[in-house]
Amino acid sequence: MAKKTSKSKTSSQNGARKPTDSELAILGVIWDRGSATVREVFDELSSRSDTGYTTVLKLMQIMVEKGLLTRDTGVRPQVFTAGVPQKQTQKAMVGHLLDGAFRGSPGNLVLQALSMRETNPEELAQIRKMLDELDGGAS
Repeated sequence: MAKKTSKSKTSSQNGARKPTDSELAILGVIWDRGSATVREVFDELSSRSDTGYTTVLKLMQIMVEKGLLTRDTGVRPQVFTAGVPQKQTQKAMVGHLLDGAFRGSPGNLVLQALSMRETNPEELAQIRKMLDELDGGAS
């Protein structure tokens, strides 16, 4: 049987769409797994919070319409995949946050992020490497 997928007509605008917190929770499960059925997403989310199956189903249907998810209608149960790569979604969300809350200042965003939680040595090494690359390799 040929694989059929359902996508939103506005999938080219996905980067501009900011997922809700509930949509991000669903996307997180799908990004971790690569693809998932509604039942698999529900099982994962309900282990963390009081979430109803029909709520997850409806949200995932809406996410298909928004272009945040695609669904393979050629199999039962239907399998959903991310309509937008994780990095692209994160980039759009950080850009929105940067422009709105930090008035376009990446430095202020990074300083605030670093002050919020403890950073492990591996993350700090990655940050230093990125800063060195942005600075042209100067120490």
